[in-house]
Amino acid sequence: MSEIGRTVYFTETGVKNTDETLKIAKARAEQLGIKSIIVSTTSGVTGVKVAELFKGLNVVVVTHSDGFKAPNTNELTPENRDKIVKAGGKILTTTHAFGGVGRAVSRKFNTIQVDEIIANVLKLFGQGMKVACEISMMAADAGLVRVDEDAISMGGSAKGVDTAIVVRPVYARDLFDLKVKEILCKPHL
Repeated sequence: MSEIGRTVYFTETGVKNTDETLKIAKARAEQLGIKSIIVSTTSGVTGVKVAELFKGLNVVVVTHSDGFKAPNTNELTPENRDKIVKAGGKILTTTHAFGGVGRAVSRKFNTIQVDEIIANVLKLFGQGMKVACEISMMAADAGLVRVDEDAISMGGSAKGVDTAIVVRPVYARDLFDLKVKEILCKPHL
């Protein structure tokens, strides 16, 4: 048996782990020669940090879809959008892979859908793990990352990021071929 890398476990969830998560992700990306970095962001604060830290790489910043919080709105601030783009990041705003029309059926008929079951199973490993897997598929579906190369994907538990993985992205239609190759860090739940 051989050790590839180590996993860092945070004692708490949340934004307080963002800087350490980014440090861990950057070190591993350099070690493995990974060129694509995927990160979730709401207001864009974390997206800006990642776009600036990983400048020169393929940085994909995934936002909530329009209308997520309120009709006809997007939570990504215009100032942070500009900073991400200026740093060379790509912004992806689209329907969540685990929350599209299935969510509409769930709300309308008070039932649970397959995508919600999958999301909740991934949440067994933490909210950030669910997000990191989901946004890697969203980025693949949008053609912003390759499905034949590893990427680092980061998600969190509300604000900031507290989970980072090395993942081989797939299109959402190929979910069961998704490979989480390494868990770099996550909260110890």
